[in-house]
Amino acid sequence: MLPMDAEQLRRYLEFYRDLGFRDLYRPATGSAGDRSSVRDLVAGAPQQPEEPAPQGESLLNILEDIGDCRRCRLHEGRTHIVFGVGNEASPLVFVGEGPGADEDAQGIPFVGRAGQLLTQMIENTAKKEGIDLRREQVYICNVVKCRPPGNRTPEPDEMEICGQFLSRQLLAIRPKAICALGGTAARALTGHKEGVTKMRGKWFQWCDIPVMVTYHPSYLLRAYNQEAKREAWEDLKKLIHFVYD
Repeated sequence: MLPMDAEQLRRYLEFYRDLGFRDLYRPATGSAGDRSSVRDLVAGAPQQPEEPAPQGESLLNILEDIGDCRRCRLHEGRTHIVFGVGNEASPLVFVGEGPGADEDAQGIPFVGRAGQLLTQMIENTAKKEGIDLRREQVYICNVVKCRPPGNRTPEPDEMEICGQFLSRQLLAIRPKAICALGGTAARALTGHKEGVTKMRGKWFQWCDIPVMVTYHPSYLLRAYNQEAKREAWEDLKKLIHFVYD
């Protein structure tokens, strides 16, 4: 992982504390390591990790490493691993929660009704702002790569296991900005616990990359969410100008 400053690392540790982790095992120079309280580490603002960031890793390398993944229970009901799609050199990455039924069937993220809406949001917002941008020019992926049963929210351990691959994807692409679609993606990328309505339209950071939080397209499909749809368009307008101006 990339080196973090103290505040970034604090948020990272708070995220794991909130997921329910009580201890972290840290190797020591002797024959045994030591186990430290996550709560104590958060309070103590520990030093930056010494392990260097991966260098020169491609998305193909990461996909090959995933293989026929059986690292968590989500593999049991999947049809396809849904890795990601789009421009691997894109300055903008959209991150959702996880695959739905259509995505699981095709192996491509955001191809169902929510995906069609996302495409319209990206392309129509950009067009209205005088920017030529099409869906295939950005990169789109999810926090978890296999469909949760019944489209339920991914469990914390599933997000932790799959999150390592999301982190590697983002480090390989190194976009100018990331858009977190919905609460699950927002929490995974920022460590914050607030709801999307409080986080949307604001800038956060993942490592040193700006993160804009907005609503998940599936939420915007509901007829009573017209105001949220307007807000999401405003969020995307701000995001697109930041990346492409």
